[in-house]
Amino acid sequence: MTKDEKVTFYQGGAEDLSFLPDKSIDMVVAGQSAHWFDYNKAWPELSRVVKPGGSLAFWGYKDNVLIGHERANQVFDKYCYADGDVEPGVEGMNAYWEQPGRNKVRNLLREVEPPAQDWMAVRRDLYDIKADCPETPDPGTAWMQRRINLGQLEAYVRTFSAFQGWRDAHPEVKSRAEGGKGDLADILMDRIVESEPQWKGLGDGWRDAEVDTVWGTYILMAKKR
Repeated sequence: MTKDEKVTFYQGGAEDLSFLPDKSIDMVVAGQSAHWFDYNKAWPELSRVVKPGGSLAFWGYKDNVLIGHERANQVFDKYCYADGDVEPGVEGMNAYWEQPGRNKVRNLLREVEPPAQDWMAVRRDLYDIKADCPETPDPGTAWMQRRINLGQLEAYVRTFSAFQGWRDAHPEVKSRAEGGKGDLADILMDRIVESEPQWKGLGDGWRDAEVDTVWGTYILMAKKR
């Protein structure tokens, strides 16, 4: 670091901010991470380091919904969150989500409440998208939305931590791209494509089918007393 640089980076967790003095921070921000905090430890630390009048802002998102495709959304939810096998001999992802964090973010952090003795002016901006949503919401209300194709949805599913956990638990199952008979992501996309006649009718070209998708989102804000 040169003498002209004014930014210092530390690596640590919200539960231990011992590298920061009391009342030294103007604002704390957490993006798609606050559902992992151990709040029994995090709230005392956050309350200690934020100055009176300072701010807190947490934001995050839950699973996306394909607008106007309720059957596909039901398939997606089943393969991600149903207990046990989602079809004969095929285990779903549910056992491989890290909990309780995953359920907290799916509930848009509603159960996380800044302690009233330390925080005031608490505000939540929530957008909770439903599986049967028929039309794309206004961007001012649903601020995480985009148009994608089903190939991009497949690639997105393969980034899920629970899918990676499923892969680790089933190393013998190979994807079609690897020359196998198909892994959970392949099967999930088969069922999504089968749920909509217009996608099924595309045959091998289903990955090019476009769809609007929206994520449920939350912003939690508060001011330090």
